[in-house]
Amino acid sequence: MKRAYLTGAVVITASATAFAFKLGQHVPFSEQWPLFEALRTTAAIIFAVVGAWLAIVFPERLKLSLRTDSSKIKNSSAGMGQLLSPAIHSTAILSIVLVIGVVAPLLKRVAALEPYIQEFRGISYSILILLTFWQLWTVVLTLVPADKVKEHADTEESFQDTVRGYTTLDSKFK
Repeated sequence: MKRAYLTGAVVITASATAFAFKLGQHVPFSEQWPLFEALRTTAAIIFAVVGAWLAIVFPERLKLSLRTDSSKIKNSSAGMGQLLSPAIHSTAILSIVLVIGVVAPLLKRVAALEPYIQEFRGISYSILILLTFWQLWTVVLTLVPADKVKEHADTEESFQDTVRGYTTLDSKFK
Protein backbone atom coordinates (compact mmCIF):
# COMPACT_ATOMS: atom_id res chain seq x y z
CA MET A 1 0.00 0.00 0.00
CA LYS A 2 2.79 2.40 0.96
CA ARG A 3 4.65 1.53 -2.22
CA ALA A 4 1.58 2.33 -4.32
CA TYR A 5 1.35 5.80 -2.72
CA LEU A 6 5.05 6.38 -3.30
CA THR A 7 4.79 5.26 -6.92
CA GLY A 8 1.77 7.50 -7.43
CA ALA A 9 3.57 10.47 -5.88
CA VAL A 10 6.60 9.91 -8.12
CA VAL A 11 4.43 9.61 -11.25
CA ILE A 12 2.44 12.75 -10.37
CA THR A 13 5.61 14.71 -9.57
CA ALA A 14 7.39 13.58 -12.76
CA SER A 15 4.34 14.37 -14.88
CA ALA A 16 3.87 17.79 -13.30
CA THR A 17 7.57 18.55 -13.75
CA ALA A 18 7.48 17.58 -17.44
CA PHE A 19 4.27 19.56 -17.93
CA ALA A 20 5.87 22.52 -16.16
CA PHE A 21 8.84 22.38 -18.52
CA LYS A 22 6.56 22.75 -21.52
CA LEU A 23 4.28 25.46 -20.12
CA GLY A 24 7.00 27.20 -18.13
CA GLN A 25 8.86 28.12 -21.30
CA HIS A 26 6.36 30.95 -21.72
CA VAL A 27 6.64 32.27 -18.15
CA PRO A 28 9.35 34.91 -17.74
CA PHE A 29 11.75 34.39 -14.86
CA SER A 30 10.59 37.70 -13.37
CA GLU A 31 7.18 36.05 -12.83
CA GLN A 32 8.74 32.85 -11.51
CA TRP A 33 11.01 34.49 -8.97
CA PRO A 34 8.24 35.50 -6.47
CA LEU A 35 7.28 31.81 -6.33
CA PHE A 36 10.89 30.90 -5.55
CA GLU A 37 10.85 33.55 -2.82
CA ALA A 38 7.69 31.99 -1.38
CA LEU A 39 9.49 28.64 -1.26
CA ARG A 40 12.40 30.30 0.50
CA THR A 41 10.04 31.82 3.07
CA THR A 42 8.26 28.52 3.62
CA ALA A 43 11.60 26.76 4.13
CA ALA A 44 12.53 29.38 6.74
CA ILE A 45 9.20 28.87 8.53
CA ILE A 46 9.73 25.09 8.58
CA PHE A 47 13.15 25.75 10.08
CA ALA A 48 11.56 27.82 12.86
CA VAL A 49 8.87 25.21 13.55
CA VAL A 50 11.40 22.38 13.74
CA GLY A 51 13.65 24.48 15.98
CA ALA A 52 10.74 25.12 18.33
CA TRP A 53 9.85 21.42 18.36
CA LEU A 54 13.44 20.52 19.20
CA ALA A 55 13.55 23.06 22.01
CA ILE A 56 10.29 21.77 23.44
CA VAL A 57 10.71 18.03 23.02
CA PHE A 58 14.48 17.59 23.44
CA PRO A 59 15.77 20.51 25.56
CA GLU A 60 18.26 18.39 27.53
CA ARG A 61 19.50 16.61 24.42
CA LEU A 62 20.21 19.96 22.75
CA LYS A 63 22.20 21.14 25.79
CA LEU A 64 24.22 17.92 25.79
CA SER A 65 24.87 18.15 22.04
CA LEU A 66 26.57 21.51 22.48
CA ARG A 67 29.08 20.22 25.03
CA THR A 68 32.60 19.39 23.95
CA ASP A 69 32.74 16.09 25.86
CA SER A 70 30.40 13.98 23.76
CA SER A 71 31.30 10.73 25.53
CA LYS A 72 28.77 11.55 28.28
CA ILE A 73 25.88 11.97 25.86
CA LYS A 74 23.27 9.30 26.38
CA ASN A 75 21.69 7.67 23.40
CA SER A 76 18.25 9.08 24.17
CA SER A 77 17.55 10.74 20.88
CA ALA A 78 14.91 8.37 19.61
CA GLY A 79 12.55 10.34 17.41
CA MET A 80 14.99 13.20 16.95
CA GLY A 81 15.61 12.08 13.35
CA GLN A 82 11.91 12.46 12.52
CA LEU A 83 12.02 15.91 14.01
CA LEU A 84 15.17 16.91 12.12
CA SER A 85 14.10 15.46 8.78
CA PRO A 86 11.96 18.48 7.74
CA ALA A 87 14.81 20.83 8.68
CA ILE A 88 17.21 18.85 6.52
CA HIS A 89 14.80 18.88 3.57
CA SER A 90 14.13 22.60 4.03
CA THR A 91 17.86 23.28 4.16
CA ALA A 92 18.31 21.55 0.81
CA ILE A 93 15.37 23.44 -0.73
CA LEU A 94 16.60 26.73 0.70
CA SER A 95 20.12 26.08 -0.64
CA ILE A 96 18.82 25.35 -4.14
CA VAL A 97 16.68 28.50 -4.16
CA LEU A 98 19.61 30.60 -2.94
CA VAL A 99 21.87 29.22 -5.68
CA ILE A 100 19.20 29.87 -8.33
CA GLY A 101 18.87 33.43 -7.05
CA VAL A 102 22.58 34.02 -7.58
CA VAL A 103 23.06 32.07 -10.83
CA ALA A 104 19.95 33.18 -12.78
CA PRO A 105 20.92 36.86 -13.14
CA LEU A 106 24.38 35.80 -14.34
CA LEU A 107 22.99 33.38 -16.91
CA LYS A 108 20.68 36.11 -18.25
CA ARG A 109 23.74 38.13 -19.20
CA VAL A 110 25.53 35.40 -21.15
CA ALA A 111 24.91 36.26 -24.78
CA ALA A 112 25.65 32.73 -26.00
CA LEU A 113 22.69 31.43 -23.98
CA GLU A 114 20.20 33.93 -25.44
CA PRO A 115 18.84 31.49 -28.07
CA TYR A 116 17.99 29.01 -25.30
CA ILE A 117 16.05 31.41 -23.07
CA GLN A 118 12.79 29.49 -23.48
CA GLU A 119 14.42 26.19 -22.52
CA PHE A 120 15.96 27.83 -19.45
CA ARG A 121 12.56 29.20 -18.48
CA GLY A 122 11.14 25.69 -18.81
CA ILE A 123 13.96 24.22 -16.73
CA SER A 124 13.50 26.93 -14.12
CA TYR A 125 9.75 26.33 -13.92
CA SER A 126 10.32 22.58 -13.70
CA ILE A 127 12.71 23.11 -10.81
CA LEU A 128 10.11 25.37 -9.19
CA ILE A 129 7.42 22.68 -9.45
CA LEU A 130 9.78 19.98 -8.17
CA LEU A 131 10.84 22.12 -5.21
CA THR A 132 7.21 22.98 -4.48
CA PHE A 133 6.21 19.31 -4.30
CA TRP A 134 9.26 18.62 -2.15
CA GLN A 135 8.35 21.49 0.18
CA LEU A 136 4.76 20.22 0.40
CA TRP A 137 6.10 16.85 1.51
CA THR A 138 8.32 18.60 4.04
CA VAL A 139 5.32 20.46 5.45
CA VAL A 140 3.54 17.11 5.88
CA LEU A 141 6.63 15.74 7.66
CA THR A 142 6.39 18.54 10.24
CA LEU A 143 3.00 17.17 11.25
CA VAL A 144 4.37 13.74 12.20
CA PRO A 145 5.86 14.83 15.56
CA ALA A 146 2.68 16.76 16.40
CA ASP A 147 0.62 13.67 15.65
CA LYS A 148 2.85 11.54 17.88
CA VAL A 149 2.54 14.03 20.75
CA LYS A 150 -1.25 14.03 20.33
CA GLU A 151 -1.31 10.23 20.19
CA HIS A 152 0.76 10.07 23.37
CA ALA A 153 -1.51 12.61 25.08
CA ASP A 154 -4.59 10.62 24.06
CA THR A 155 -3.01 7.47 25.47
CA GLU A 156 -2.18 9.30 28.70
CA GLU A 157 -5.74 10.60 28.95
CA SER A 158 -7.10 7.10 28.37
CA PHE A 159 -4.76 5.76 31.06
CA GLN A 160 -5.88 8.48 33.48
CA ASP A 161 -9.55 7.62 32.78
CA THR A 162 -8.81 3.96 33.51
CA VAL A 163 -7.09 4.84 36.81
CA ARG A 164 -10.01 7.09 37.78
CA GLY A 165 -12.39 4.24 36.99
CA TYR A 166 -10.47 1.84 39.23
CA THR A 167 -10.32 4.42 42.02
CA THR A 168 -14.08 4.94 41.79
CA LEU A 169 -14.69 1.18 41.89
CA ASP A 170 -12.32 0.79 44.83
CA SER A 171 -14.12 3.49 46.86
CA LYS A 172 -17.50 1.82 46.20
CA PHE A 173 -16.28 -1.45 47.72
CA LYS A 174 -14.95 0.14 50.90
